[in-house]
Parts: sequence; C-alpha cells; structure tokens
Amino acid sequence: MLSRVVLATCLGLLLCSCFVSLAEDYLTRALRLMSETPLIDGHNDLPWQLRKQFNNELNKVNLTTLNTTHTNIPKIKEGRLGAQFWSAYVPCDTQYKDAVRQTLEQIDVVHRMCKNYPEDFEFATSMQDILNAFNMNKTASLIGVEGGHSIDSSMATLRTMYQLGRLIAEMNRLGMLIDLSHVTVEVMKQVLDISKAPVIFSHSSAYGVYAHKRNVPDEILKRVNETRGIVMVNFYSDYVTSAQPATISHVADHYDHIKKVAGVDSIGFGGDYDGVTRLPQGLEDVSKVPNLVAELLRRGWTDEEVKKVLGKNLLRVLREAELIRDTLTDVLPDDVPIPYEEVQQNPCRTSYGYKNVADGLSFSPLVLVLIVFTQTWNALTG
Repeated sequence: MLSRVVLATCLGLLLCSCFVSLAEDYLTRALRLMSETPLIDGHNDLPWQLRKQFNNELNKVNLTTLNTTHTNIPKIKEGRLGAQFWSAYVPCDTQYKDAVRQTLEQIDVVHRMCKNYPEDFEFATSMQDILNAFNMNKTASLIGVEGGHSIDSSMATLRTMYQLGRLIAEMNRLGMLIDLSHVTVEVMKQVLDISKAPVIFSHSSAYGVYAHKRNVPDEILKRVNETRGIVMVNFYSDYVTSAQPATISHVADHYDHIKKVAGVDSIGFGGDYDGVTRLPQGLEDVSKVPNLVAELLRRGWTDEEVKKVLGKNLLRVLREAELIRDTLTDVLPDDVPIPYEEVQQNPCRTSYGYKNVADGLSFSPLVLVLIVFTQTWNALTG
C-alpha cells in the first residue's frame, strides 16, 4: 500500500514538473519571438495618468520608479514592448470648451516623455521609424488621438495635430491611421466603405466571444479582413468576459475567434493599460504581456502567426497607409469648412468665414431675442 502511495506521489510530482517545464518552454519561446519582432500595442493611457496624477508636470515624475500605473520603464522592458501608440485622450466634457488645447497638451507630454527618456523612447511616425527604434532597443512612441471632439470639427486642426505627431479622405491623404475602436457599427461600415487605406481598431475585442458594444461583430471582422485592417485586442476585463475574475485564457479566446473569422492577418495587441480599472489575472500590467504570447503558443499558434500578431500586421497596415498617401501627393488639402449647420450646436463656436451667415458670432436664441429687443427699443426711443 505504501509503495502505491509513493508511486502515486512520484507520478504527481513528475506530471507537475512536466507542466511547469512546458509552461517555461512556451514562455521562453514567446520571449525569443518578441526579441525578433516588435510587440506593437495599439493603446495605452499613460499620458492621461500623467495628467490626472501630476498635471503633466514631468519634472515631478520618475518613470523608472513610478508605481501607481500599469506602465513604467522597467515594466516596459520586462514586457518587451517594442512600440506603443500613446493615447492623447481628453474627456468628452471638454467638447465645445478646451478640447483642442488639452489634446495638444497631451501630444506635448508624449513628446516631452521621449525627450526626457531618450535611452528608452524614440518618437515614431512611420513603419521604418518603428523598426529603427526596435533595432536600437527602444520603445517606438506613436500618438493616437482618441475622440473626434479633439479636433473641434476642423480639418486644419487635424492637419496641425498630424504635423505635431471630407475627414476620412484627408486622413488617407496624410497617411494617418483611422481608428474605429469607439464608433458605432454603422460608422464602422461607412468608414470601411470610404477609406482607401486599411483601418485599425486600436483597442477592441470580439463581439462573438463577449457581446459588449465596444467589441467588433463578426460581420465587421469579415470586412476588416477584406480591407486588410486589424483589430488590436483589448484586455479590459469588462470587455473580455462576464466571468470575474477574467483570465489570460478569456483574452486568448478573443484571439482565437478573430483568427477563425477574419484570419491571422487581422489581429494585433491593444491592451488599454492605464485606461481601465480591471485586468485579467496574469495580465495585470505591461510587464505581463509575454504570458499571453505564451498562451497563444500553448494553443498551437505557429511562430509566424505569433510574429504577425505581435507587430508584422500593424507594420503592414502602416506601410499600406503610407503607399496610399504616396498615391495622393497631387491631391490638394481639403480646406472646405465642415458645413456650419453641422457644427453650430456648439455655443462657443463663431461663424467667421462662413458665407450667408449674418455676422461673425454664433448666438443662442436668447441672445438673438435680446438683440432684436434692443434694436427695437433704440428705434422707438431714438
């Protein structure tokens, strides 16, 4: 009887040892692939945390020792983050107020972050910039402007923001990626019909796995495949599953589903770190992303498939957007203002430059009544 117990114990230890060894093998393989191909993440809200916690006063922040965020330099190194789209996000309640100013300040903080840590970050605007930064063992830093309110219905503001770091056609002309992560399904369809270049979903998951409105339905996934775009999977627990706590396996289910519906060429990483409050077990911060890569390998993904998802797909999208841009060099910038009736709901917007508008100010009905009353009174008492 004793020998059976000893034998069972030994077998149990042996099986446990084998599982540990396999897990280590997958992680070792994941790290090797990440050393060969840059991990490109579509969305990180560290700049917003810098505003919330430090009012963008970078001199008061040490990104090497910062421990109140999902992201800092040691975590970036451990997570093998090759390139990051930093989000220039400002809240929706800045609309019709100071959204443009605040967005420019968020763009500025990304540039200053790169300047303050030149050994770790390299500002990038193209596919080649990402590869150059990767070869220098730096994290390529790109900027994603999150929210249409950030350009205040202005093509000129869009162009200015592009230089610092209708709309769809102008973004194609600039070689600027179009991100559909926060739009409705109807808008997704419209943009996919119009855009000449591939689009991205910088931080969205699969609706077919978990029916949340921020996720991408299968009909759109198929269109993404047809138009050569990518969906960069979001890690936010509330978008991944109704089960809590969420796990790496739940996130990997989204990768498997998108691969099945849209193909492996249509997938990327879009963690949403520092923009969310709940993350799956094993993906608690930027340093843990290799664990997800290891899980995909455990599920049978090939090395080449993983490399595509890590960064090759996004590099290809960038390159195709640049090629479309190069075919449009003879197209003049779109300088026709967005129709006034589409923007006049903004009480702070003037009407200077618009034809057939009485004067240069946008008045509320109450102000117009007061003007008419004043003019009438002056005529009667004149």
